Amino acid sequence: QLQLVESGGGLVQPGGSLRLSCAAAGCTLGDFAIAWFRQAPGKEREGVSCISKSGESTYYADSVEGRFTISRDSAKNTLYLQKNSLKPEDTAVYYCARGVAGTRLYDYWGQGTQVTVSS
Repeated sequence: QLQLVESGGGLVQPGGSLRLSCAAAGCTLGDFAIAWFRQAPGKEREGVSCISKSGESTYYADSVEGRFTISRDSAKNTLYLQKNSLKPEDTAVYYCARGVAGTRLYDYWGQGTQVTVSS
């Protein structure tokens, strides 16, 4: 049924920029709240950013506030995470996930895309 496929990860130098994409199949992203998570080796998975069903409300973790921007392209049914001023601590596997209405839980997850920030 639903598939979420992340892309856009790779190696980037500190201070550089990267845009991650999450393409959806089997549903319309605009019908759900969608979030980005990340997990670094040996660390807990953490929420990075999310966008409401309407697209008018967004959330950013303190660690990325002012540097990352979440957006959605309804025509392409794709979620984006623009990442600027990248730091080595941003290195992680990034995942997108679909929110369950009325909760803070997520029922569908992508496979993830690796982001490495290093000089």
